[in-house]
Amino acid sequence: MAADSAEIARIFLHAPIGIVHSGHRVIRTCNLTFAAMFGYDPEELAGRSFEILYPSRREFEQIRDVGIPALSIGRPYSDERLMARRDGSAFWCRVRASTLTPHEPLASVILSFAEMSAPPPSQMLSARERQVVAGLHKGRTSKEIALELGLSHRTIEDIRSRLLKKTGARNTTELLSRFVGV
Repeated sequence: MAADSAEIARIFLHAPIGIVHSGHRVIRTCNLTFAAMFGYDPEELAGRSFEILYPSRREFEQIRDVGIPALSIGRPYSDERLMARRDGSAFWCRVRASTLTPHEPLASVILSFAEMSAPPPSQMLSARERQVVAGLHKGRTSKEIALELGLSHRTIEDIRSRLLKKTGARNTTELLSRFVGV
């Protein structure tokens, strides 16, 4: 027995994973789980850019085109990324995307968002490493963190490099994902 359109709409709205339909990086519609994950009502998100769901404009711009190669050949795309709730708190999320329009990959995209579990314990960090992670989480550059801590920017770069190696992270976004809440 096939589901009717009203039943399909209810299933979408109440699915236990965050689901959103977007067009050119603008939220067209989303379900209750997605909206609640970010601290909004679905109506507040409709018509808004995904940029409001990222910790900073820079992170939005860095991640925005990563899935296009896969989507443009009709393949799904997935990754893990740092996102931001309405109250500014950050959380790590697994994102999966599929396009309805491979010839124009971002014209009609269906995405699922699943919040990931807590990062490793912060006890593995020294006090100085925690200060650097906190600065990075605030979106500060190495020079800004250095100025704030009274250190050289090269020292901050060395600490950042050690943190990447220590955690096995490939980049700063991945590093931050491991320490949300530090």
